[in-house]
Amino acid sequence: MTVSPQPTDTAEPAQQDVLSAMPLPQQRHKVVLVIDLVESVRLMAANEAAVVNQWRGFIHHATSQVLPTCRGRLVKSLGDGLLAEFDQPTEAVQAALALHKYFDPLNQTLPPAQQLHLRAGLNATNLYVDENDVYGHGVNLAARVADLASPGETLVTTSVFDGIVVGVDAEVEDRGESYLKHWPEPVRTWMLYPVSGTSAAARPRVPEGPATDFRPAIAVVPFETRSHAAEQFVIGELIADGVIAQLSRSQNLRVISRMSTTAFRGRKSSADQIGQHLDATFVLGGSYVTYGDKVVIMAELSDRKRGEVIWAERLTGDTRDLLEAQSSLLDALCSACAKALLNDVVQRTLVLPVPQLDSNALMLGGITLMHRSTPRDLQRSHQLLEAVVARHKRVATPWAWLAKWHIMQVVQGLSGEPARDFQRAIDTADRALDLEPASSLAMAIKGHALCHLGEDVDASHRLLQEATQSNPNDPMAWLYNSVWSTMWGTPEDSMTEAENALHLSPLDPQKYYFEMMLANSYLAMGRLDEAVALCRSSLAKNRYHLPTLRAMLIAQYELGQAKEARETYDLILALQPDLTLTKYTAAGSHSRLRQRGAKVFAELGLRQH
Repeated sequence: MTVSPQPTDTAEPAQQDVLSAMPLPQQRHKVVLVIDLVESVRLMAANEAAVVNQWRGFIHHATSQVLPTCRGRLVKSLGDGLLAEFDQPTEAVQAALALHKYFDPLNQTLPPAQQLHLRAGLNATNLYVDENDVYGHGVNLAARVADLASPGETLVTTSVFDGIVVGVDAEVEDRGESYLKHWPEPVRTWMLYPVSGTSAAARPRVPEGPATDFRPAIAVVPFETRSHAAEQFVIGELIADGVIAQLSRSQNLRVISRMSTTAFRGRKSSADQIGQHLDATFVLGGSYVTYGDKVVIMAELSDRKRGEVIWAERLTGDTRDLLEAQSSLLDALCSACAKALLNDVVQRTLVLPVPQLDSNALMLGGITLMHRSTPRDLQRSHQLLEAVVARHKRVATPWAWLAKWHIMQVVQGLSGEPARDFQRAIDTADRALDLEPASSLAMAIKGHALCHLGEDVDASHRLLQEATQSNPNDPMAWLYNSVWSTMWGTPEDSMTEAENALHLSPLDPQKYYFEMMLANSYLAMGRLDEAVALCRSSLAKNRYHLPTLRAMLIAQYELGQAKEARETYDLILALQPDLTLTKYTAAGSHSRLRQRGAKVFAELGLRQH
């Protein structure tokens, strides 16, 4: 299906006058779905009547079943394709995956040359919308993305990818950046496929929690507003953040990471569904409503295995109290919840200061872009994190993430002086620790930088151990302990620590990074096939992550997979063309794993200088 540009110079003068006098339609943020029939011209030429009849059945199915269920609107059907619009990326993805299934029963009865296959493209953007059509260059981008898709595939742009949760809405494969016709910049796309489309045997193993950890797991999902005012949405995030910060300090509970539970904001998921996705026995959530400066919270704690609400309470307080370092409203909520769950009082600690909404968005955006791994995204991440630090100079968390950014510069091969940037990470983490000496995140990041420098290995280990003791539920602290154990300790410890990190944050947006670290642990232990499987899973989420590619290269080469190793080697050099053995060994030259990598690179022909 071709999306044609609107005519601008073919109308008669009188028509032009009428058009110029008409106001533009309202501009709205929409998700555009473009689907077309692959090789429709050939199919029509071979059996026009049959194809037309089958396509009409498809359109009826789309308009009567799929689009109403997914709250989509058919904008146009052009005989061999359709254009639909949605408000939410999750609903658009659900519709696209459902529509692909329509021709499956028919295709099972037809020879390959007569089978009907679809391809789809999705893009989220601001468009002009009226009752008849949608207008804007974002529609053309969706069509261009659909052209990239192979039969049966759905490709999405970054704006759609950012609005879904991998493992819940769909599985993904990162297709990288493509140069599209009449588009000024390369466009990054992901291919989506149903979560149930991958057999259990084909998926990398998701580790279970440590056998010695008998603490009950609780997931705190964002509380939902009963108001439709946009400014009220942040309160639900503040409640969840505050409760997680309180409960995470209890030695008696295993609390699922905030980055994973946020995936269920605004979803109509049952406690059982949430618990299954997050491997949590208990789910805490609820709703709230505000009256002036007052907020009323209705909270529920569910046991998902028994399918019962085991505690419910209505609490009232001041909305400004949610921003206090020690919130009496959140403290009351946590104490009541813990008493019902553990018949004991949860240890009460200070709640970390919560940034204002705009600042929170800046920080989350900075964290997300930091882990995209492309130079452009890393640069934008730095701008966002610097803005948060400038606004909140006395809040530790933004400083800690800015320290992590300096480390990412090195591991992605974008630093001209690795030792200097590791030192910058240490200095920035020290700023965070000056503000909050007990910050497990800042301790973990500083320990991580010291670990890579290799100048004071014992000090780095002490910091990382202190981070996990300060907050046993901090997945990043466990993850960086795994890095240390891979470089300086034992691979067995590294594997246990990486599995614990992944278990604490099973739906984390940085899951590719967790999988990479576990792959390195397997690599250090000689479990090469498992290392390759985890690397592939990681690269499906972020194909530009150089540490993952380097781990895969070592495993493939040592397995004797010469062809695959050479392809990985060529991709590494394409992403980092100035790579030399000297640069590779400059960061972490004492690491046994890096020494193995240097040997592989040398044997594949990497130049010394």
